[in-house]
Amino acid sequence: MRMAIKLAGVAGLLMVAACGGNADDRAADNIEAAGENRADALEDQADRAGNEAVADALKDRADNVREVADDAADAADDNDDARVENQVAPVLNRM
Repeated sequence: MRMAIKLAGVAGLLMVAACGGNADDRAADNIEAAGENRADALEDQADRAGNEAVADALKDRADNVREVADDAADAADDNDDARVENQVAPVLNRM
């Protein structure tokens, strides 16, 4: 299941990268897509959790991942800095 999510995320990132535009815009889109994929994976884990407290914690983490990804995407776009993508990717993967 995780591999399917990762493959879908990579495919989405490749499609976004092929669209053209400024590097910072593509980076922002990639950051948002990566955050969304990670958050979706956390929510899938929450749905399978047998414990309500664990499920709630996973859903909170998913919300945090989305927020961090959105903030980082805005920073990349606002600062015209595509390098933010390389800085935030490891952070999202650890969340």
